[in-house]
Amino acid sequence: MFDGVLSAGVLGKALEKGLIEVKVHDLRDFTSDKHRQVDDRPFGGKPGMVLKPEPIFTAVEKVRTDPNASVCLLSPQGRKFDYRVTEELAGFSQVILICGRYEGVDERVNEYLATHEISVGDYVLTGGEPAAFVIIDAVSRLLPDVVGKMESVKHDSFFLGLFDHPQYTRPRDFRGMKVPEVLFSGDHKSIAQWRRKKSIEKTAKFRMDMLEEEGELSPEDLKILEEIQREKEGKTNEPD
Repeated sequence: MFDGVLSAGVLGKALEKGLIEVKVHDLRDFTSDKHRQVDDRPFGGKPGMVLKPEPIFTAVEKVRTDPNASVCLLSPQGRKFDYRVTEELAGFSQVILICGRYEGVDERVNEYLATHEISVGDYVLTGGEPAAFVIIDAVSRLLPDVVGKMESVKHDSFFLGLFDHPQYTRPRDFRGMKVPEVLFSGDHKSIAQWRRKKSIEKTAKFRMDMLEEEGELSPEDLKILEEIQREKEGKTNEPD
């Protein structure tokens, strides 16, 4: 499942250049019985199968090269994966991702082995592999030289606690849909102010909680937010 994701694009180039290293391990390689069994029935009579603790503990103990490595169990009930978690994981020299399957993983893995329990969203996947793809991609692009221009990363949505401002390119007029005139003004201060306002506006529209959590809006940003709210109230109160 990982071959395609790791063979192309930014990740493929980073692996080729040796900027990152990703190793995929089959839990069956860490079993001791002739059937190479990695799962078993859950105690208590619930339907389905649960991943056993033995192969997971053995796998982590054998592949861990850094005693301070982050050991992440990927599960729906884990901490929500966001930009803050991405930055934390990017600070480790080794990150081990345990991909859950079936009905889940023996709880002792979470209690005694994993250092992080992470969820990529409030939904259930067929396995932890797609979640691992997301984490590998998000964390890797924060590492030096993986993305061509680190300046691009610094302007990502979430990097500064806001969504990115709208982006436009040619043609200037497409089917009557025109690019905002301020972008052609040559006035860099006005352009920067427009972009900041649009970032705050988009964040307020879709994720007001991000603005509330950030707590780092400047007095100028707060004025912009008040202006956006006034404009919104004005449109709401317009007669039909």
